[in-house]
Amino acid sequence: MNLRYVLDGPAGAPVLVLPSSLGTSIDLWDENLPHWRAFRTLRYDQRGHDSVAGLGRDLIRLLDVHDLERVSLCGLSLGGATAMWVAENAPERVERLVLACTSATFGDPDPWLERAALVREQGVEPIADRILANWFTPPFATARAETVTRFRSLLTGTPRERYARCCEAIAHWDFRDRLEVISTPTLVVAAAEDPSTPLEHAELLAERIDRARLAVLPHAAHLANVEQPEPFASLVTEHLVPVEVT
Repeated sequence: MNLRYVLDGPAGAPVLVLPSSLGTSIDLWDENLPHWRAFRTLRYDQRGHDSVAGLGRDLIRLLDVHDLERVSLCGLSLGGATAMWVAENAPERVERLVLACTSATFGDPDPWLERAALVREQGVEPIADRILANWFTPPFATARAETVTRFRSLLTGTPRERYARCCEAIAHWDFRDRLEVISTPTLVVAAAEDPSTPLEHAELLAERIDRARLAVLPHAAHLANVEQPEPFASLVTEHLVPVEVT
């Protein structure tokens, strides 16, 4: 497959699959990995598709390549949309589901289609700073300027066509009427200061997905796993390995 991926961790351990979000790469999960050493993790860069269904089929093919019959999925933003699609269309492949800073719909399609056209013409650079302002809170951006700079490089280095096609996938994504179909045990993670997918987006997911649980991380914007890496990783671990009550 023409996907960049890294599969590592102890053989035989539960598998956690981590797709990238729009404008990021496998590096999105770097600060969480030290907290997930008990898992075998499969991180990969989502390639350009003009539909979430296409991204979901990529994920299923990647599982097939590695003979991974049943895994847990943790997707953030666009990665969360991909995970939802797989949970609906291949539920037998998904053990548990984590949907972070994501949505069943990302709003009016027109701004996304306009962004796709702009990026095809000029690249991501003209909109990079506006996107970063949504990804990180101002205190984090000041205290961790080197992290913000690193993610800016990831963002602006995203190939134009890949980014544009993923914008088109987002524009046409509307899963609101299908959320009830998801039967996988689901954790929904929201960030208290996320302007891209505000709390009400997470509340809708938690309300309509059967028995879903909602957790809200304070002091974090859209890339909550980067701003709050240990609390985020702990929430995921607790969901994937429930504590037995004795």
